[in-house]
Amino acid sequence: MIKIMATALVIAAGLTTNVFAFHDGGAAHCNGCHTMHNSAGGVLVDPDHPNGNGWLLKKSTPSDVCLGCHATSNGALLAADPLVPGPTKGGGNFVFLKAANLNDGHSGATSPISGDRAGHNLNAPAFGLSPDATLTKSPGGNYPAGVLGCSSCHDPHGTSDFRMLYGAGRVVTQGNYTFLNPAPVAVGLDVGSTGGTETNTNHTAYKSGMSGWCGNCHGDFHAQAGGTKSIHPSGMPLGGTIASNYSLYNGTDDITGGNPATSYLAQVPFEDPANTIASTASPTATSQVMCLTCHRAHGSSAPNAGRWDFNVTFLSDDGVASGSYALANPYTSVNQRSLCNKCHVKDAYDRPKI
Repeated sequence: MIKIMATALVIAAGLTTNVFAFHDGGAAHCNGCHTMHNSAGGVLVDPDHPNGNGWLLKKSTPSDVCLGCHATSNGALLAADPLVPGPTKGGGNFVFLKAANLNDGHSGATSPISGDRAGHNLNAPAFGLSPDATLTKSPGGNYPAGVLGCSSCHDPHGTSDFRMLYGAGRVVTQGNYTFLNPAPVAVGLDVGSTGGTETNTNHTAYKSGMSGWCGNCHGDFHAQAGGTKSIHPSGMPLGGTIASNYSLYNGTDDITGGNPATSYLAQVPFEDPANTIASTASPTATSQVMCLTCHRAHGSSAPNAGRWDFNVTFLSDDGVASGSYALANPYTSVNQRSLCNKCHVKDAYDRPKI
């Protein structure tokens, strides 16, 4: 009997370690998110649903539960003010969904682009967020926009994959959606205060598979395997010319002055198995462009979750017409044009004449 109990304790200890590991903050106990009886001390946990909900959650929706811990701490994914988004960890910030106008292009002030276009719209009414007002399903795919939430991409019960993302064969409860492609391989910054903010020497290390994973919901929006609908390659090798452009580009004012050993730009990341959180080296011909080379996974102060605003001529124009948060210009020069040029260098003749 003693031997059996000892064995049971060892097994239980192992399970406890694994369960607590999936949420690094140690919040993995079931009643951190769920309630058996929809009450605490005789008070309804979720007054909006007096009879509870199908998942026995403490809040109305899964995203409401997630943001209860991750809105302003543990990643700070939903700041209080779209003009003060807080530290960037890589995925961006959902607060931009609340911006009044994101349009800094031509006639930006008179032709506003709603914050609804800032990124992935969460169904989180307790935090003032609602499903996409325009799209009913994921562009290029069929995931229902009305139920999109944090747990559409992340498994709150834990996976061994990057950021607890769903992998191949995993079924998402919301929408009864099955993932076909595996989770990407990457290493991210710690979501707590010790992780710091994203910089060129402290950033997510994207290694492989991100575009294929995004394709679980976005399908043929960008073709990863030789399809015909892709305009810009994704999940494909950069090739020697693009890799060389990236390595040497040091801004509009200095298009060939970059140092390949320090040319990594966190605002234009690429995939490579050799990437680390602190790596600064340039890509090689086999490094890959991916969806997150140009987009933030959560949201951005630019339309379409852009890492930079694709509609502005100069990065210094960002935030001017719209009054929205101005995304950082990594090269500081007022002459700096689109960061598309980090790979394509089409601003060669936009430099000041010497």
